[in-house]
Amino acid sequence: MLRWLRNSFLTGIVIATPLGVTALLIISFVGYVDRVVKPMIPARYNPETYLPGDFTIPGLGVAIAVVLLTALGALAANIFGRSIIQLGERLLEGVPLVRNVYGALKQIVETVFSGKQNSFKEVVLTEYPMKGLYVVAFVSAEGNSTLKEKIADDVIGLFVPTTPNPTSGFLLYTSRANTIPINMSVEEAAKLIISFGMVTPDKLPETVQQELPDEVKPSQT
Repeated sequence: MLRWLRNSFLTGIVIATPLGVTALLIISFVGYVDRVVKPMIPARYNPETYLPGDFTIPGLGVAIAVVLLTALGALAANIFGRSIIQLGERLLEGVPLVRNVYGALKQIVETVFSGKQNSFKEVVLTEYPMKGLYVVAFVSAEGNSTLKEKIADDVIGLFVPTTPNPTSGFLLYTSRANTIPINMSVEEAAKLIISFGMVTPDKLPETVQQELPDEVKPSQT
């Protein structure tokens, strides 16, 4: 009976934890957007002004943000809107610090949403920080002409995420010959990193698995 209660309790934790954390993140995001967007709405256009008491509409700010972003995208799709945006970008380019920040952010966002790049779509292993130690890395980009001249013709950029937070990490450049491709999606690699490696790496190449300690090798059953 005690074993059954213990197993049931642990199973409840396993089920409730991801659901609770996901719900908490969604609620926090919706609350943050609401706090930022709602004060920008004139009182006469805010539906909550006409509601009785202190009643609020959860997600109202998110809905308004979606509408405004959609309208902005539609405006940028015509000649008039593009002209305004180009004028604004030329003004930003005249400010030394701002133009660097804006240019970098614009390039990152365009790369992520364009879907035309191979960035973060390939997972590899590379030896880091020394020989015999392997880390999971994401191929971020092919090296440019300068890097090819200094390193190798097949140089690539690697993003090595940290555990358990894969949003931070290191940018490395190395020859593709120094990497080992693995049949693992970006999502599976992220789970491996977030879980401190507790998610069994059953897709690691056999040559690497042979070098792993017995306690972290994938189960054969």
